[in-house]
Parts: sequence; structure tokens; C-alpha cells
Amino acid sequence: MTKRIVLAGVLGGVAMFVWSSLAHIVLPLGRAGISEIPNEGALLSAMHSALGESSGLYMFPGFGSNSDMRKYEQKLAANPSGLLVYHPPGMKAMTAGQLVTELLTEFGEALLLAWLMAQTRLASAPSRLGFAIAVGLVAAMATNIPYWNWYGFPSTYTLAYMSMQIVGFLVGGLVAARMLPQVEQEGILRAG
Repeated sequence: MTKRIVLAGVLGGVAMFVWSSLAHIVLPLGRAGISEIPNEGALLSAMHSALGESSGLYMFPGFGSNSDMRKYEQKLAANPSGLLVYHPPGMKAMTAGQLVTELLTEFGEALLLAWLMAQTRLASAPSRLGFAIAVGLVAAMATNIPYWNWYGFPSTYTLAYMSMQIVGFLVGGLVAARMLPQVEQEGILRAG
């Protein structure tokens, strides 16, 4: 049984990776809710002058040394606000390392999905797929909704990325449901 779970996880991970690639490259989902900055040259120059070689995640306006919420609310009222992921010049796009990390992430997700699915007493393919969608929904909600709520990520971005994750788990679930042995109706014995 363990070999089947691992195989279901590996093949499910490949299927999830293919879906994610299609969603980002072929479909517009990977760019949904992301806008380009007008006159970005001036802003890029100012960011490089201010941050230099210090990669990081920056929140603006910052709390400062005093985390007095009233003072922070005043800063918010008087200034633009947001979250900035900054990297100094020299970053590369779609490196082999990034693609391998994404693939390994998909493998991990699909392996956990296959393992969880194997622990259930779900007998029918529709019930297994419903389970996969539910796991995908939990995964999609775990970060996307808090980022939308607390950091103001655009609704379009949030819905697109949640959709990509849910469909990814559906695709991984299709593979896992096909690979794992069927559970008998009583849910006690497993075939294969």
C-alpha cells in the first residue's frame, strides 16, 4: 500500500505541476490582480537608493520603534500603505532552482493528499474527488484569505490563486483516486 501512496503522490505531483504551469503560462490566472506600476523607472530607482542590496519583505509605513497602534493608524491615514517584496538588481526569472522547488512542493502536496485519501473510508470516486477538493480548499484558504484580509491583496488575485490551488488538488485527487485501491462499501477492508 505504501508504494501505491508514494506512486500516487509522485504522479499526482507531476499532474499538479503541469496544471500550475498551464495556469501561469497559458491561462491569465498567474497574472490576475497584478498591475504594473506607471513610471516604474522613478520608483525602481528610489527603491534601489533606499534599500540597496537588502533583500526582504517590507511593510510600509512601518511601525517604527514604538508599536503604538494609535500612532500607526495616524501614519496609515496620512501615507500610502502596502507590502513590498524587494530584491536588489541581479535576480533571475524562472530559474531551475525555482522550478525544482515548485515541483517538490507539488510532490509534497500530492503525497500528503494521497496519504490522507488512503486513510479515509471513502468508497466512490466522486467522494474521493470531493475529499481532494475539500483539502484543496483548506490549503487555498490557509494563506490566501489572510493575505487578502490583513495585507489587502486584490480580490481578483486572491480568487485566481485559490482557484489554481483547488483545481490543482482536484487534478492531484484524480490521479490519487485512480491509483489507490478501492475501499469496500463497509469501509473496513481494502482491495489490492
